[in-house]
Amino acid sequence: MKAKPTIVVDADSCPVKQQIQETASQMGVPVVMVASYDHLLLPKDGVRVIQVDRSDQSVDLYIANSISPGDIVVTGDFGLACIVISKGAIVLSPRGEEYTEANIDYLMDRRHESARRRRSGGKTKGPRAMSEADRQLFQQKLTKVLLEQQEKCEL
Repeated sequence: MKAKPTIVVDADSCPVKQQIQETASQMGVPVVMVASYDHLLLPKDGVRVIQVDRSDQSVDLYIANSISPGDIVVTGDFGLACIVISKGAIVLSPRGEEYTEANIDYLMDRRHESARRRRSGGKTKGPRAMSEADRQLFQQKLTKVLLEQQEKCEL
């Protein structure tokens, strides 16, 4: 495992980019924001921006092909989370939920069931609006994960 993980962000619709940048800066961890050309992102100190074409899976493919074990990926995409988990990276949702081998199958099944219901004319609820408390919870979880990774590297 490398000395410090990289935080890799599925940045097209990530609502916690600022919290990621603040936390990474405080802990000296590099960040890579990956987004399509449709989204304007500017690099900052410690934050590299990668822009890919706008095709459906370009961001996911870039992330899947560039991560290393121990990296931390921030995404709300369960499919990408499955791939990233299998490559030994840690996955957090923008709300601070950690996706693991223990819960990803359930989440994928739930997503499939909701899609099936919508296709048959049913309605499903979307996610609630992101609150300041959600952003703080995410930042706390990211800090905790970074500290845990730091401890592993020191052993």
